[in-house]
Amino acid sequence: MRRIVVVGGGAGGLELVARLSKFARKRELIEVVLVDKQRTHVWKPLLHEVAAGVIDKNSDGVDYRIHASSHHYEFQQGEMIDLDLKAKQLTLAQLVDEDGEQILPQRVLTYDDLVMAIGSVSNDFNTPGVREHSYFLDSLSQAEQFHRALINQFLRINYVSENQIPLKVSIVGGGATGTELAAQLHHVANLANSYGMTALSAKRVQLTIIEAGPRILPALPERIAASAKHALQKIGVQVLEKTRVIRAEKNGFVTQDDSLIEADLMVWAAGIKAPDIVKTWGFDTNRLQQIMVNQQLQSSVDHHVYVLGDCCACAQPDGSWVPPRAQSAHQMAAVVYHNILATVTGKPLKTYIYSDYGSLIHLSKYSTVGSLMGNLSNSSMFIEGHLARFVYNSLYSMHQFAVHGYIKGAVGMLSRLVSRFVGSKLKLH
Repeated sequence: MRRIVVVGGGAGGLELVARLSKFARKRELIEVVLVDKQRTHVWKPLLHEVAAGVIDKNSDGVDYRIHASSHHYEFQQGEMIDLDLKAKQLTLAQLVDEDGEQILPQRVLTYDDLVMAIGSVSNDFNTPGVREHSYFLDSLSQAEQFHRALINQFLRINYVSENQIPLKVSIVGGGATGTELAAQLHHVANLANSYGMTALSAKRVQLTIIEAGPRILPALPERIAASAKHALQKIGVQVLEKTRVIRAEKNGFVTQDDSLIEADLMVWAAGIKAPDIVKTWGFDTNRLQQIMVNQQLQSSVDHHVYVLGDCCACAQPDGSWVPPRAQSAHQMAAVVYHNILATVTGKPLKTYIYSDYGSLIHLSKYSTVGSLMGNLSNSSMFIEGHLARFVYNSLYSMHQFAVHGYIKGAVGMLSRLVSRFVGSKLKLH
């Protein structure tokens, strides 16, 4: 029996495991193992909503162990710290609790085929002080850490109401994460007012987006960026473009002209790269440390290793790289699934061709803008308002269907809708 180990339970990794386990139940030709250092999966495009407190991992997350039990695959919690390509072995670090006590020892897993789906982390470009003073939103635990800090700041601002001291939040990076987080923070400041913090409102929160490039949302069409910028400025978010941060200090970010942008909460959401440890595992990598692959999504140094998602460096015919988006991971998971089964059954492998279906930016309740069709037509179709929001929600629904199947996915979606209708609109713990 062929042993397939998937490292990383993000959008692509979890979808792939769900597909492989379904095949394994029908034909006992493979066994499937998922490795992730977290216990719960939350769709990465929603991490900024976890950080703001408008969704809860208990209702919108997927518990890996429960999912593994229902889909009949093995789940191993742990962080991959070493890889031996010749021996086909990977090593997981010991698992410890909050007090540093060991829960599980260091472990070694063997594989016949390995899938690297470890995602990406924020690229701080070695900017001094960023790691010490900023929050990141690369994982569920980081999003929850920011949320706890946010609630503490809300409590502080509400208590000193007589002085009208503002809460200053600065976000470096005008991509999707930075812009969507700013809009959600504006929204939750008003929600907090409805949950007993009567001195708090969006008027007492100063939100600043700092973008080094000439405009926010540089990877998206200019019309989308302009519409998003207008929506953000309309609700009072300060958008600073062509502003490079040279260091972070305890009380704010310092820009290239030596100006200090004061902040009580500092978020770094500028750029991505694969985790640094990837460089030690013997793969060919690009400048973002992503693993180089062929057109079948196999590592360039070992065809028993497949790569998908943000950690994958897949060149397109025009010389550009496949962008690190959820739709890329979804498409890659489908191709890796086909190619693993093709190897097992002796059929030809499939070539991966990226299809751009457009992009969407969801600015909380204030605006949703985007483009559809991408390279399916000669020009993108700009959408906004209710249609854009419907399409945005549909993307998440597609992910739920891929992970749970259509029946369980639909029931889960209905359950979340009911929960949001009758439950709290803001997580306060």
